[in-house]
Amino acid sequence: MEHKRLTLFAGHYGSGKTNIAVNYAMALAKEKKQVFIADLDIVNPYFRTKDSAAELLAAGVDLISPHFANTNVDLPAIPSEAYRLVQDKKSYAIMDIGGDDRGAYALGRFTPFIKEENNYRMAFVANPYRPLTRTP
Repeated sequence: MEHKRLTLFAGHYGSGKTNIAVNYAMALAKEKKQVFIADLDIVNPYFRTKDSAAELLAAGVDLISPHFANTNVDLPAIPSEAYRLVQDKKSYAIMDIGGDDRGAYALGRFTPFIKEENNYRMAFVANPYRPLTRTP
């Protein structure tokens, strides 16, 4: 499979996008690539990438997530470290993005950089077994 430098996974919460993003990051790391993964789903209860922090660290994947992820603090903010995803052109970067208007807002901050580099793949993850995504 030809890898793009940036891979974006978007989808509704509960779609499985985080599992796919984490597994993809670990697969890239197994290929000896330097990898960053960022959880850009800015609604706090959905920072699921943080759940895999230990596994990602063990695989050599650098996780970028808010410091308050998996706490009871709900502050819709993107950490400044997330700009490494679009600035460090020597590393592979994976973005885990919500599939709603907040996800679009989070992605919008990086869109000019992503389009300028033009080395990305975006996948929308849909799960027809979830209550809010059963139909298009």
